[in-house]
Amino acid sequence: MNNFIFKFILVFSIFVFCFNLYSFADDIEQDEDNNFKLINSEITSETSTNVDPLSTINSRAYVVIDRNTHMVLCGKNENETRKMASTTKIMTATVVLENTNLNDIVTVSKKAAGTGGSRLGLKTNDKVSVLDLLYGLLLCSGNDAAVALAEFTCGSIEEFSKLMNEKAKTLGLTNTNFVTPHGLDSSEHYTTAYELAVLTCYALQNDTFLKIVGTKNYTITINGYPKSINNTNELLGNLDGVYGVKTGFTNGANRCLVTSCKRGDLDIICVVLGADTKNFRTKDSIKLINYAFSNFSIVNVKDIIYDEFEFWKLKNLSNINVNKASCTQISLNLSTLKYDYIPVRNNEISDLYAYIDCNLFFEAPLNTNDVLGKAYLYNGDDIVLECDIVLGNSIPKKGIFDYFSSFFYDFKTIVSFSI
Repeated sequence: MNNFIFKFILVFSIFVFCFNLYSFADDIEQDEDNNFKLINSEITSETSTNVDPLSTINSRAYVVIDRNTHMVLCGKNENETRKMASTTKIMTATVVLENTNLNDIVTVSKKAAGTGGSRLGLKTNDKVSVLDLLYGLLLCSGNDAAVALAEFTCGSIEEFSKLMNEKAKTLGLTNTNFVTPHGLDSSEHYTTAYELAVLTCYALQNDTFLKIVGTKNYTITINGYPKSINNTNELLGNLDGVYGVKTGFTNGANRCLVTSCKRGDLDIICVVLGADTKNFRTKDSIKLINYAFSNFSIVNVKDIIYDEFEFWKLKNLSNINVNKASCTQISLNLSTLKYDYIPVRNNEISDLYAYIDCNLFFEAPLNTNDVLGKAYLYNGDDIVLECDIVLGNSIPKKGIFDYFSSFFYDFKTIVSFSI
């Protein structure tokens, strides 16, 4: 009887352990057949029926932004805080890259080796370079690699999380908070689709990060022995223009995917959070990416604004009057535009126009770079962009000597005319 009870407890304990491991697992998605060609053909079939692709998105939150301007091309619940699973590792990698040496060798702790969920397969006292751990972090989403890197960088997960949050603050991510380097579920660990996209834009500025997330498979070295790993990103190498970035999955976050994609001049970040299945995550990302490239183009707005400004100066510059000015010469310039190129819906490009708002009467003195007006770019009735009209030269106020000189000049003119 006692033997039976012992076996029951043992079996039950194993069951509970496995259940908990699955419940908190990250990026373990082997239960689904993610056939890219089949999914793509289904999407093509939907498109042929003229169904609005945005109406069929399964993900609970999504956003597509232009990488250069951070302008939102489309979104749903993009500012709603949500769990983000292993997409957390975008920040983990960023912090590591900015605070360590890639060639440093990390000795794996017992805690790191025992981290559950998706794993690189590290063991206690394994020796791996920072660079190889980054590949293990971003390609096969190793939670053990995440902890090893965090401990090496800051000594503990808690201190590393502080560094993650400090970085988030400097990037203006006000609705983001980190408590782990791997993203396993926690109520205090969250972001938004939009802020995750902004973080990704920043991370991709690092050449090493860019190279790693664009790698399909790689061979790392653990204790001097090679180990081949593969990228979990199902779109990389399958969808035109995709060059990264990161997958994610926990029971709390559901399926997540951050994708970078560039076709022609348009460079976008697509984020889907909370998809019910891996197939939905893939479908949603493809639909959103194709929607963006089908409906938006990059427009040179600098030329639109500058051409209108030059035309305005041609008509109005000679009519500008600066009262009490000691000189009549005036030069006007435009301040630097925030963006020279912006994404615009294809059917709205013809609605773009520039408007110059500048007075023709001023009071001296005026200084170089004084703001005298504004130049606006409109899309229909909406202001899309604006910049200052600034003075290119200083215009002093008349002094007593100027008035006397003017008086004698006028007097001389009158006398000459009388004679």
